[in-house]
Amino acid sequence: MSQNHFDLPENLSERCRIFDRINRSALPTEAKPAPGTGGGRETFNAFRGGRWDSNAREPGRFILYWMRTALRTDENPALDVARLIANQAKLPLLIYHGVGSDYRYASDRHHAFILQAARDLQQQFQELGISYVFFLQRQSNPPETVQSRKPLLELARRAALVITEEMPVDPPRRYLAALSQRVATPIVCVDTACVVPMQLIGQAYTRAFQFRDKTQRLFDDRIQRDWPKLQIDSMPYPIERLTFERIDLQTSRLVDLLAQCAIDHSVAPVWDTPGGSVAGYRRWDSFKQRGLSKYDKLRNNALVDGVSRMSAYLHYGMVSPLRIAREAAQSGGKGAEKFLDELLIWRELAYSFCFYRPDHGQWSALPEWAQATLSKHQHDPRPAIYTWEQLARAETNDDLWNAAQKSLLVQGELHNNVRMTWGKAILGWTPDAKRALARLIELNHRYALDGHDPASYGGILWCLGQFDRPFSPSQPVFGTVRTRSTQQHARRLDPTAYRRKVTRPLWESTPRVAVVGAGISGMICARTLADHGCDVNVYEKSRGVGGRMSTRRVDETLSFDHGAQYFTARDGRFKRYVESWVDDGLVQPWNGRLVVVEKGVIKADKTGDNRYVAMPGMSSLGKHIASDLSVHLDTRVEAPTRSDDKWLLTRDEGVELGHFDVVVVAVPSHQAATLLALAPQLAVQARSVKMNGCWALMLAFEKSLGLGFDGAFVHESALSWIARNNSKPGRDGR
Repeated sequence: MSQNHFDLPENLSERCRIFDRINRSALPTEAKPAPGTGGGRETFNAFRGGRWDSNAREPGRFILYWMRTALRTDENPALDVARLIANQAKLPLLIYHGVGSDYRYASDRHHAFILQAARDLQQQFQELGISYVFFLQRQSNPPETVQSRKPLLELARRAALVITEEMPVDPPRRYLAALSQRVATPIVCVDTACVVPMQLIGQAYTRAFQFRDKTQRLFDDRIQRDWPKLQIDSMPYPIERLTFERIDLQTSRLVDLLAQCAIDHSVAPVWDTPGGSVAGYRRWDSFKQRGLSKYDKLRNNALVDGVSRMSAYLHYGMVSPLRIAREAAQSGGKGAEKFLDELLIWRELAYSFCFYRPDHGQWSALPEWAQATLSKHQHDPRPAIYTWEQLARAETNDDLWNAAQKSLLVQGELHNNVRMTWGKAILGWTPDAKRALARLIELNHRYALDGHDPASYGGILWCLGQFDRPFSPSQPVFGTVRTRSTQQHARRLDPTAYRRKVTRPLWESTPRVAVVGAGISGMICARTLADHGCDVNVYEKSRGVGGRMSTRRVDETLSFDHGAQYFTARDGRFKRYVESWVDDGLVQPWNGRLVVVEKGVIKADKTGDNRYVAMPGMSSLGKHIASDLSVHLDTRVEAPTRSDDKWLLTRDEGVELGHFDVVVVAVPSHQAATLLALAPQLAVQARSVKMNGCWALMLAFEKSLGLGFDGAFVHESALSWIARNNSKPGRDGR
């Protein structure tokens, strides 16, 4: 590089922090290099006060902006830092935006929201003449790319400087720490999320009034400033030189991209809340014109549209909080004052808390008084204990809470005033406060579009006493933590009206879906669609549901699992259901001795996998999943035909079953090929799957055979598997 230092304006330099590769904890404190750690101090001193020393390391080929949580081109401090430094250094600028599939709670909902934003970004950067590349981790990617996020790693190693956003929660915080340990390139973090940069706050505040006193002058100064627009040209990086696969989001079908990702497909996108700056600012402008002036009066009424619904866009940085705050302040009035108090004080209180408290998702993040009183009452009787599945699917005995959870499940958001009541109820439905905290995080992050956000942690921790004070007298379960019962809330919010509002269809017309096949895959598909508001009917040619998860009852005392003998759970997306079914007593581990038999001799014990069985028979699981679905048994359907732009389904006697927008075929491949006559490409795929049949022999003996094992994989025999059915849990030893 031709210069030693690069100067940044004060409004940008105050937002910058070097992230040193030896600062493994990701805390906002100065790193102390360990003895013998070459380059640590030099790397740390490379950037201070907005000045980056280009001689601190061997020059790289370009400036890399690793875009993660500020998915916008306007009023983006990280982008401005990158453009200024690249311009002064006379180096090309490259924007890298990657989305992985391995972060916790990765789903169609979060992925679709990000992909929609990336489509905006791709177009906007093209208009700005700035090189932007988008990488999506998919199952079709080369193995080395999937395993190591190789595009980012290689780009960071070749760059002169990496610039990214400051985001003090996981997974962004964890990914940043991992990259810093694998590259020597200096990494600069820029606060793009707060009006007052987090590193200016100096500590984690636990009360809003203290934070307000600390920051009011800083806020008053900053919300009056217009954000300066850069009038510089960026030298584009020649992206044709990049070797990894890049996606043209302008021509790609997003649903196809989602299908190629190993993510949770049971959490659907929220189609009336599209991602991206265009949609985000459209929503903000609408609220500013119609709702901001009345925000102080309407914000607590969940039955009216009195809130901004901007949290998801703020979380992903698709809109600028700097612009939002400035425009709200310019509007003036009591509504704007209250909105700014929420946006600046409560939101940024949570951001700075997470910044200075890396344990913000743990029990230790609660104040000592809250930990003490909750621990004292952890053995108090609970009104009820609900499993994860019951809570996730809104199956409690509380109408208001169920409606709130349905809002999360279907719409991906929860009215803030209701969220506080929703969160506190969970404390009474879990065995103790530590598990309540974990369950709150799980439900919020999985379903809320603003999940993983510092503000989310702020609200979750508030439910258990953080940012609050003790309340006397002490109450059961809560101790001196503030209570907020659903019964009290229901007196001012009609649960029936609220449920009707939050479960309203998000489509112009509710899709009507037919699922052919009531095996486990078909049933899970049907239930997922029904949970998200679709009108679903399931058709099954047999007399029962469950497919291969079948049980044959001979009499009152004798039954056999004559299909699947057990199942395993290796995928995290499936494990959470299994764990919930275990809690519910529906499923239990089968800890019997399983062996390998060869030529009549036991060769080895088959260990390693946790094997589960449904209780009291394998068919019980299918019945559980089907319990609230519209299932039509003994119904053999013919191949669907097209009629009036819909699929007409008939049964084998020619009786019409109805017209459907979508037909899902979930049957064995040879049956599927026949049903897919009007979908030839899918029919070809079905025919390519070869299935081998097997016979099941069910035997009962008057006396025990004394085998010494409970199940065996048999080699070099007409038999492939034998099992003692009565060794499984729930079979009463018969």
